[in-house]
Amino acid sequence: MIANRRPRPTSDARELRLWKVGRVLTITFAAAVLVASGIFYGLVYLLDFQEIDATKKLDAKTLFDLVKLSFGVVAGAGALVALVVAYRRQRVDEAGAHREATRLHTERFSQAVDKLGSDSPAVRLGGVHALAGLADDAPDDNLRQTCIDVLCAYLRLPHTPDPGIAELENHHLYLALREVRHTILRLIGEHYQRPQGTWRSWQGSYLDLTGVTFDVDLMSFKGAVFAGSTVSFRGATFSDGMVSFNGAVFSNGKVNFAGATFSGGMVFFGEAVLSEGVNFYQATFSGGMVRFDTAIGPAPQGLLAAIGTPAPPQVVLPASWLPSP
Repeated sequence: MIANRRPRPTSDARELRLWKVGRVLTITFAAAVLVASGIFYGLVYLLDFQEIDATKKLDAKTLFDLVKLSFGVVAGAGALVALVVAYRRQRVDEAGAHREATRLHTERFSQAVDKLGSDSPAVRLGGVHALAGLADDAPDDNLRQTCIDVLCAYLRLPHTPDPGIAELENHHLYLALREVRHTILRLIGEHYQRPQGTWRSWQGSYLDLTGVTFDVDLMSFKGAVFAGSTVSFRGATFSDGMVSFNGAVFSNGKVNFAGATFSGGMVFFGEAVLSEGVNFYQATFSGGMVRFDTAIGPAPQGLLAAIGTPAPPQVVLPASWLPSP
């Protein structure tokens, strides 16, 4: 399970930090008067008129120039006030645009979630692509995370086993629903890779794939970057096909394979860059092929204890991870 998730502040919080216009104008004008007065008396001081007496009078022309300069500063303050008002208006407009974008996002989100609950696999597939698109277009990280959470939750739903060819109609339905799940897995894999298209990267978002069965022909996290995020494959089953973490980078985050079962297919970590945040505590390796032989970095936590000594032939490790003979 994913732990220690902290709510992220939304963009609407910035509007709450704006002072009222009247307060801003009062403070700005008061500051302008103080600055003008300071300039006036500062110039008087610099001109050595701080002790004006009968023998040393401030001539009218110099006094007029000083007053004119001071009022020029006040006029500049007026321009500053106008700038403050314009800034305030811009921030309010931005907040309004964000609220409108959030409203439209919520409407589209509700429609996409309704599609995921449809009896038709084709409609569900449309809902999957709609949610992935919404995650890409989300106006803030919280809304993006919500879309990703729903896709992960769909994968965690009970997975009906294949009834077989004997029940042909149910078999076709199983294959169609399996395609929906495979599409979600493919989209997740693509969005955690380095951006290569028009879609937006989901790097840094949270993934909860607890207990999900990976029975895909190919799921690729090739070149994915898991940095500053938490990804849970806890209790997941890798039972068929191929899952590739080749060239993936695991840094400054947590990737949890604790209790995962590797019972078939192939899982590759070729040239993956591993960190101490990756763990395989109590993982089970009962079949298939899992290759770490060209991985870079320390052995994941709990991996050597999980595979036992000597390592089974289907688990290939770098020589540096193996205990000395």
